[in-house]
Amino acid sequence: MRGTTTELETPYPLGSLLPAVLQEDELLMRFTAAVDLLLAPAINTVDCLAAYVDPGLAPPDHLGWLAGWVGAELNETWPLETQRAAIQQAVHLHRGRGTVEGMRLQLALVLGADVRITDSGGVTWSVEPVDDLADDRPALVEVVARSNSLRVAEVEAAVDAAKPAHVAHSVRVESVSGGM
Repeated sequence: MRGTTTELETPYPLGSLLPAVLQEDELLMRFTAAVDLLLAPAINTVDCLAAYVDPGLAPPDHLGWLAGWVGAELNETWPLETQRAAIQQAVHLHRGRGTVEGMRLQLALVLGADVRITDSGGVTWSVEPVDDLADDRPALVEVVARSNSLRVAEVEAAVDAAKPAHVAHSVRVESVSGGM
């Protein structure tokens, strides 16, 4: 079945690296050609290593591995371009983690929708150490996603993943009107 398989060519044939006197030995040249066939996939992979670590070029089956390097959470149901964008923006998204703007960016990327977030402002500070904080309001985030194709359950799951664990939230999905 030799005609049905494709053989990878090596960019560095071992036989051509031998001294001329050894290149005259037919058995040795056949042996080095066989070794070339074994080494060609490894050499080509190393030559293309930059493509494997570029989220825009990496093969789809390598995206999960690449996401692990940058701490990006991927959902296999997301479109391929959304997965690539999540990996490319992972560092930027990690910088904003826990902030309203960081959460808005993450939700907009994951949901593919216009997202508005209102924060209760449940943060306080004091120059003096105190036991009783003046503002006891619980932290609350209200999320409004504008889309005709999203369901509340999808938005709930995305908000749960994006917000700090101690923050309560409410979610609303609004339809987008046809004309602007």
